[in-house]
Parts: sequence; structure tokens; C-alpha cells
Amino acid sequence: MSELVERAELAAQRAYAPYSNYLVGAVVRTTDGTEFVGTNVENAAYPLSQCAEKTAIAAAASAGYRPGDIKVVAISASPCGGCRQWLHEWRVPQVEYRRADGTIGTASAADLLPDTWDLPG
Repeated sequence: MSELVERAELAAQRAYAPYSNYLVGAVVRTTDGTEFVGTNVENAAYPLSQCAEKTAIAAAASAGYRPGDIKVVAISASPCGGCRQWLHEWRVPQVEYRRADGTIGTASAADLLPDTWDLPG
């Protein structure tokens, strides 16, 4: 069992999800070992909500980390399509997540989002 997924599940308890009651947590570990925790944060204007992995990646970005600086992202649920694009753009080599059946999945961002759209250069 992934220790980071378990920590993401603990973080999920602090999520702000009054509309869906679907609590999600994430932990980002950078290549230098620094960790950032995120939760999903909902808004009544639903498209403005933020997923847990986005808030954790945004915290890392705010601390100066950039794509390629993240070693692993652990999530208490399977990442949504939009977050799969974020994980790909941040070049995350390992994503660990809790599957609906309770098992833990491990994949690269490229495996989670094959044939993705990339910016040139």
C-alpha cells in the first residue's frame, strides 16, 4: 500500500466539497523531497472548483518548482481528465491513486493521458 496515497486520503478529510461531498486529497513530492498537500476546493459556480492535485501542484509552483521538478503525485482517487493534462504538462513520471475498487494504481502521466496535446517546442 502506498504511504503517499494514505497521506492523500488523510488530506482529503480537509477538503472543501459542500456540493458534491466528494472529498479528494493529493500529495506532491518533488525531486528534492519537498512535499506539498492539496485538497479539492469547490465553488457554487462549479467550473471554478479546483481539484486536489491542481491545488498541490499550484502550491509547488508558488514555491518555485516547475515542470520536471515533481517526482510523484499521490491522489486519494483516480485523476479526472483535466488533471491528467496537468500531470502530463508537469511531466510527472509517477502517479499513485486509489481506484474505485480500493486497489492502488500506479502509472506515468503519459500512460494516463496517451496521445496528448502538447505545445510546440
